[in-house]
Amino acid sequence: MSHSITSEVDDASAHPSSASLAPWAPDSWQQRQALQQPSYDDPDELARAGAHLAQLPPLVTSWEVLALKQGIAAAQDGKSFLLQGGDCAESFADCTSPVISNRLKVLLQMSLVLVHGLKKPVLRVGRFAGQYAKPRSANSETCDGLTLPSFRGDVVNGQEFTAEARRPDPQRLIQAHAHSALTMNFVRALIDGGFADLRHPEYWDLAWVEHSPLAAEYRQMVAAIGDSLQFMETLAGPVTSFSKVDFFTSHEALLLHYEQALTRQVPRNPGWFNLSTHFPWIGMRTAALEGAHVEYFRGIRNPIAVKVGPSVTPDQLLPLIEVLNPHDEPGRLTLIHRMGNAGIGSALPPLIDAVKRQGRRVLWVADPMHGNTESTSNGHKTRRFDNIRGELDQAFDIHAAAGTRLGGVHLELTGEDVTECLGGARDLSESDLDRAYKSMVDPRLNYEQSLELAMLIVRKSVGAKQSG
Repeated sequence: MSHSITSEVDDASAHPSSASLAPWAPDSWQQRQALQQPSYDDPDELARAGAHLAQLPPLVTSWEVLALKQGIAAAQDGKSFLLQGGDCAESFADCTSPVISNRLKVLLQMSLVLVHGLKKPVLRVGRFAGQYAKPRSANSETCDGLTLPSFRGDVVNGQEFTAEARRPDPQRLIQAHAHSALTMNFVRALIDGGFADLRHPEYWDLAWVEHSPLAAEYRQMVAAIGDSLQFMETLAGPVTSFSKVDFFTSHEALLLHYEQALTRQVPRNPGWFNLSTHFPWIGMRTAALEGAHVEYFRGIRNPIAVKVGPSVTPDQLLPLIEVLNPHDEPGRLTLIHRMGNAGIGSALPPLIDAVKRQGRRVLWVADPMHGNTESTSNGHKTRRFDNIRGELDQAFDIHAAAGTRLGGVHLELTGEDVTECLGGARDLSESDLDRAYKSMVDPRLNYEQSLELAMLIVRKSVGAKQSG
């Protein structure tokens, strides 16, 4: 089978010197160049789907959005830590109770490790309930002489290589909302029902990891937390706050017609809120200063994030910060750096220094996944756990040396028994990848690797404090 790719011109690093701050509206982005958008063949059908979507209930509330913004402001002050994780790209087929509950389990277990080790609250942000769109490096794909649109995620088209499946379908916008609502409903029901009760972390166990090399260490930690909670309740009586946790959602706000339709005004809270998610972010490919995504993001009241890659310079980053957070609002802006293990040492320090000199208030978060993707000899995209850990270690060290702090991590992970990333506690090899490689797009950490990374974050953070 022969393959060729038709490239898309999409250089988000070529920012103009400034962006004009004209009056904003949820649709003002349509006056700018919008990269990474599908080419719909029926504008009227797209308009009808958008109008339908605009009448559907929101997926999150404005008070939840503002609560997360307060939490991120606390993380900017070093009073909490952000854990953001989930699938690289959700699929409609994975909107099932086992997949959702396992994804929630691994994030809860990681947060328990971080709370116990860091001795501070953890903001739990799931990369789900809306992560249905994916940026692509090409508009089209050719196989055996047939050229079709690229697969852009379930919210746009189907993965099967047929003309019918690859047609961008506006009705998938409605389906994405429905699957996101089902996911949110189930997550809220689990949390409200006590699934996240710190007194019963045994509820979070995943059967397939009973043999994990980290299982014994994790159980010791759980036992220590249980003893502490029992002691507190012996002295003070039952503490109901341990039975529930705050949990938030995030996704890359890539498909702007979808985001516009779910951008709403609410009573007693001025401004506009994106109510498709608590925490939308702009990807590296769409962060052009004069582009449609930055125009859309500057007008919403949500806390927002921007992915920052190794090609970004201070002269590009500082104007972006000015447009997205002109009033230096606490909790408003997160910068998620994704440099790669080999590049972070030279690429990150100049950006930190520039932001620090300007006195801008941001939350620095490390994404050690996206800069460390490679291909194996058998054609799998993968990431080496040692490179993921290496970039994270360097991120802590670089921020410490600069007098700033790393306030969170952004990870692609799953609670399923997958073999997609090399290394980790079980030292997965290239031959192991064939056993359970299930990702639609990018390789994810499995449960064991995710929990191991949480423990390594604690050790690194505690070690840095002790050495300081």
